[in-house]
Amino acid sequence: MTADPTELVQGDRVEVTAGAPAHGGHCVARIGGPHGQVVFVRHALPGERVTVEITELHRGYLRGDAVEIHEASPDRVTPPCPYAHPGGCGGCDLQHVAGDAQLRWKTSVVREQLERLAGLKDHPVRVEALPGPDDATRLLGWRSRVRYAVDAADHPGLLQHRSHQVVRIDRCLIAHPAIQDLDLLQRDWTDADALQAVASTGGDVAVLARPAGSRAPQPADDLGEPASGGLVRLSGPDEVSEIADGRAFRVPPEGFWQVHPAAADTLVGVVLEMLRPAEGEAAWDLYGGAGLFAAALAARTGARTIVVESSSIGVAAARANLADLPSVEVVAAKVEVALQRRRVAGPVDLVVLDPPRTGAGAQVVRAVAEAGPRAVAYVACDPAALARDLKTFRSLGWRVAEVRAFDCFPMTQHIESVALLLPT
Repeated sequence: MTADPTELVQGDRVEVTAGAPAHGGHCVARIGGPHGQVVFVRHALPGERVTVEITELHRGYLRGDAVEIHEASPDRVTPPCPYAHPGGCGGCDLQHVAGDAQLRWKTSVVREQLERLAGLKDHPVRVEALPGPDDATRLLGWRSRVRYAVDAADHPGLLQHRSHQVVRIDRCLIAHPAIQDLDLLQRDWTDADALQAVASTGGDVAVLARPAGSRAPQPADDLGEPASGGLVRLSGPDEVSEIADGRAFRVPPEGFWQVHPAAADTLVGVVLEMLRPAEGEAAWDLYGGAGLFAAALAARTGARTIVVESSSIGVAAARANLADLPSVEVVAAKVEVALQRRRVAGPVDLVVLDPPRTGAGAQVVRAVAEAGPRAVAYVACDPAALARDLKTFRSLGWRVAEVRAFDCFPMTQHIESVALLLPT
């Protein structure tokens, strides 16, 4: 079917050939030829000829779902989850993609973002799988923090893509087995707008609820971000145990920790490998959370290490977790404010940046560059935000020495990256 894209309305269907994957979990296609209207297509793979149902109309582009596959990619598989389909649960973007092809998909996205936004052409980065013997175990059962929304009939579920609509499910296959074993999805929740289940690497399981009448999960809720306030603990400890770098951390279940059980160990190992901390080197851990990177650095340098964190939950956790390291200081402030007002001062050799999905931003990057560390490790949960900040570093005379990326969120479009920056 061909159509005039200017006359399309929501629900119309048009046949296209899917192009390259793009940041956001979709492929780019064009209606009417190589210079036609752009449509971002979910549930497709590069090279497939599909029928797309238009779901959103925007000035300059459209969004849609591949509802019929006419020529399938050899990388297409049957989604293991019965709710992973157009109009179904929006929690997974890539269940229709084979495991090794998911890594290639994400590698393409990271490289495109680095080239287009940071000016790093042909940078040799590839997305690496986290530990797991095979795709069957690597892709499923990893998500240690799951948020369920509760619909108007008191049934819990997950949200449709870019929607407030709750999709009732009986099981989330990417959830940690300990979360799948809970009976949360088999019960009615008359007094809750949302639920959160946590299964920690230390073996703890906790369930929290947001009381009815408060803010429920939003379509933009992020895998890598902690839940917002107003949660009531229903079961489990008030702090869960997380293990990384051979050290135990205590974190409130609503606080921030990496969602994949292997992610914290992997990321701290890469940061240490890149920075190569030496005895006596001072360090900053900016957006430090519960103190993961600060603990690893201080244990190896024995020198002054400053953690900056704005979340009251994160600050309390960091102070408790790092109390045995006398060289560590925890500053409760927004990073940009702490740098601007010189609450973080003095010579610094090493900096870890681990900002939220929006990135550190030019103000923070400039302040870090002006401080003159010998190396910066930038941990990013969004390749576009990382690329924008790398561009700022490069404009200030820094070079990107290395970028590594990891599939910390299998079946989804999310990616975790670590970049090493050195002054030139």
